[in-house]
Amino acid sequence: MKSKKVANFRISLVMILIILSLFSIHIGIEEFSLIGLFNNEEKQVDLFLLSRFPRLLSVIITGVSLSIAGLIMQTISANKFVSPTTAGTLDWARLGILLSFFIVGAATSFIRVIFSFGIAMLGTGIFMIILTKTKFRNSAIVPLIGLMLGNVVTSITTFIAYRFDLIQNMSSWLMGSFTLVTKGNYELLYLGIPFMILAIIYASKFTIASMGQEISTGLGLNHKLIMIIGLIIVAIITAIVVVTVGTIPFVGLIVPNIVSLYRGDNVKSTIIETGLIGAILLLIGDIISRVLIFPYQISISVVMSVMGSLIFLFIMFRKKSRVQ
Repeated sequence: MKSKKVANFRISLVMILIILSLFSIHIGIEEFSLIGLFNNEEKQVDLFLLSRFPRLLSVIITGVSLSIAGLIMQTISANKFVSPTTAGTLDWARLGILLSFFIVGAATSFIRVIFSFGIAMLGTGIFMIILTKTKFRNSAIVPLIGLMLGNVVTSITTFIAYRFDLIQNMSSWLMGSFTLVTKGNYELLYLGIPFMILAIIYASKFTIASMGQEISTGLGLNHKLIMIIGLIIVAIITAIVVVTVGTIPFVGLIVPNIVSLYRGDNVKSTIIETGLIGAILLLIGDIISRVLIFPYQISISVVMSVMGSLIFLFIMFRKKSRVQ
């Protein structure tokens, strides 16, 4: 009976995602018609394949990947306030992009992903090491450490960019936006799909690893290896998203918490819902960013900052009422 409810819930999420997707592809200055697309009208086919579908797909992939990355970070760190944003992973990824300008010059997007991944992996590893050395594991102190570390990295990145006149080059990665997503410049997001599948495969092991090194080792799990795999997944997903669409806050923080309130903390049983809700949430944010001051667009970072903060406050009060 329980599995039937879970299946029905997932089907409902998929239906909501499909409805929002249909609404999304109709938004834009150029009028789009599904009938024209099905009738193979050249203008409608080009508009769909070159602009509307790439944007829709990039929003969905980004929402799913950031949510799963947040779920993994919260699981392996055993803290519900940790995410690529609060752990400074996004800030380290931007530093990696800046370094690619110095070392490679006119680097391709793939090269920038490699640099961004390497630095993001290093920075997230430093955060986890600091976490293990911290005596006070208060749920609020842990993300504060990540935020402070991230702010230091951001300050260094901004100083270097300003010193070498690279502010304009870095500006596109400081704010997330799907405005320029068209066919040919978003396909890099596909690289994150194998790592999302890897996250699903290792879902149960992440849950066991969150119990601590002694317990997980006693259950026959290589704790350090699982932690490294988790960090690799988070770092590569973050790097790909930052290079492709820029920085998008709150998704990796609030979505796993929303799912946790109603479905618990078992990664294997909640990872699908986490991905679907992440895609729905980001798609809603993208739709709002496009219709609020139509025909102009607001940065998705701004919209998600407002939406995310309100949802996060709701989660906090909800958890507080449950404790009481």
